[in-house]
Amino acid sequence: MLKAAGLILNVENQDAVKYAEKASAFFHRHHILTFNPQTEECQIKPDLIVTFGGDGTLLIGARYAMEYDIPLLGINLGTVGFLTEEDPKHLEEALTAIINGQYHVEYRSLLHVVNNRTGDEYYALNDAVITRGGYARLIRVDVTVDRKEYCTFTADGIIVATPTGSTGYSLSAGGPIVEPGMNCMIITPVCPHSMQHCPCIVSEKADIRLLLKPEREQTAELQIDGQNMGSLSAGDTVHVTGTDRKISLIRLHPYDFFGLTRRKLSEWGS
Repeated sequence: MLKAAGLILNVENQDAVKYAEKASAFFHRHHILTFNPQTEECQIKPDLIVTFGGDGTLLIGARYAMEYDIPLLGINLGTVGFLTEEDPKHLEEALTAIINGQYHVEYRSLLHVVNNRTGDEYYALNDAVITRGGYARLIRVDVTVDRKEYCTFTADGIIVATPTGSTGYSLSAGGPIVEPGMNCMIITPVCPHSMQHCPCIVSEKADIRLLLKPEREQTAELQIDGQNMGSLSAGDTVHVTGTDRKISLIRLHPYDFFGLTRRKLSEWGS
């Protein structure tokens, strides 16, 4: 039985505010506590996280779902909707199904990311990115896979994406679309200086190390799922691997990845 739910929303989206209020009222009628993990504390552990917005809002919610080890539902009020597929028009039906246990869980793989200089560790649902940020020049990054040299990229950045993240920033940078159930990671350069530098798919068991070349003065930023996690300096290394840890996405309907992808690509092209 559900006791508490965390509600995360894009407060700049009036529809998100409206539907979050409707969800809160629904849960309260069923004696379920609600709170916003971004701004409030709850005295008991929530049983699920519900996000109201686009995929970016869901990625914020994913951090809390990972923290509490609970499932995540995305109500789609954005423009992309690869992850947030639930229609807000059917919000009450969706929430009724959830409190009655009429849903299934889809598990998505994560990246484990370590900043070797600081020791800070992160988990990413979509991607880890080294980007030049405000640095005026292209950055140079050595990429090794399983301690074997793969390539030195001169580029605006380097993306390491999960299959889930393959339809995000990696796709915009020319990376491949990968079915979410694949056990792999995608290495995609962002605007590389050489056209010979193509994206690469490696096993999720691979050990990827991204070294910001030390022989030149350069700075970069480390971003996890679109959030800036701090700056990098020449000589810093970011270590990326797969992990046995998963995130749980609530599904109320059969998930048609290829149908969804076809529709989204058609929308982008129109």
